[in-house]
Amino acid sequence: MLPEEPLALGLKRSAIRELFEYGKKRKSEIGEDKVFDFSIGNPSIPAPECINTAIKELIETADPIVLHGYSSAQGDANVRKAIADYLNKTHGTSFNADNLYMTCGAAASLCITLRAILLKGQEVITFAPYFPEYKVFTEGQGGKLTVIPVDTDGFKLDFVKFEAAINENTKAVLINSPNNPSGVVYSENCIKKLAEIMNKKSAEYGHEIYLISDEPYRELVYDKDTFVPFVTKYYNNTIVCYSYSKSLSLPGERIGYILVPDEVKDSRNVYASVCGAGRVLGYVCAPTLFQQVVAKCVGKTGDISQYKKNRDLLYGGLTELGYDCVKPDGAFYLFVKAPEADANAFCEKAKKYELLLVAGDGFGCPGYVRISYCVATETIVNSMPAFKALMEEYK
Repeated sequence: MLPEEPLALGLKRSAIRELFEYGKKRKSEIGEDKVFDFSIGNPSIPAPECINTAIKELIETADPIVLHGYSSAQGDANVRKAIADYLNKTHGTSFNADNLYMTCGAAASLCITLRAILLKGQEVITFAPYFPEYKVFTEGQGGKLTVIPVDTDGFKLDFVKFEAAINENTKAVLINSPNNPSGVVYSENCIKKLAEIMNKKSAEYGHEIYLISDEPYRELVYDKDTFVPFVTKYYNNTIVCYSYSKSLSLPGERIGYILVPDEVKDSRNVYASVCGAGRVLGYVCAPTLFQQVVAKCVGKTGDISQYKKNRDLLYGGLTELGYDCVKPDGAFYLFVKAPEADANAFCEKAKKYELLLVAGDGFGCPGYVRISYCVATETIVNSMPAFKALMEEYK
């Protein structure tokens, strides 16, 4: 007899992964250029040159026993200091190496953080649309995920419903900005209002409510006037979960961090609990080579102007064809209202034209679809006739 939950998750992949595998199969059958796969957020721009330079330099000059050996469980101290120094310079903060815990990417960061703070049955609140694995991560660490429905007029946070939802069992609020799947960036006023409500409710219930900021897309914003607030400066009990998968185009290398600021109440015990959760989950000692690599490349990104070009092409092309789209400020996703109520049915029709789109139901937003535009620009250009033919079915 096997436990039901992991067996069920293993037997049925996420909708995104299922579609991604379907796309690989179709490409092998009819050719790469004939399938327009917008399913997965796999960066399509190369890592910045500093990555290859750093790897080469480290392999040629570093002690191989050290380079390929264990680091400290929470990550190399010099690496953590380099990241802290960069954050301080960029955001005017005062972090040090002991505020950071290196992880195997954002999934590990989130799972460790949730394990570190949740008692069994406690609640995590998030806002639709949200990354579907939040439910898996939260329930896997013994918690319950509560989702605040989206206000589709601008995809703003619904603070009335949020304040009403917080209760004595609420342990954390989980946000993601720039957002996957909508590309919306939460404004400074939005973060201030969120902090105001959370401070009020923490005082009312007599315990800390943590704000977990999931930030793999922090650097992926495309317009000069788009400001991404650094959340620790607005709410003291904030824990940041970060990944270099998107900013440095390193999703396969699994490297990121957890940031526990000193402003978090009882921060040293919270940090110790993060370290302990890493032990429980087997996430100690993130890959040593790539810890050293990101330390040498901290603050760099790939050429994200390519994503902006893709965004503008896709948004402009689809709106011209009559699709109702949420214009993204960041990340690399376009959220589109399906021209029929059932987004899953719309996505199935799209497959006839070799368009692979992800229904919004799993993101907590039925009636919408996510289009990942981290693809070759030619894929977007060549897909427009298919999108046009698909829309013709609804006219």
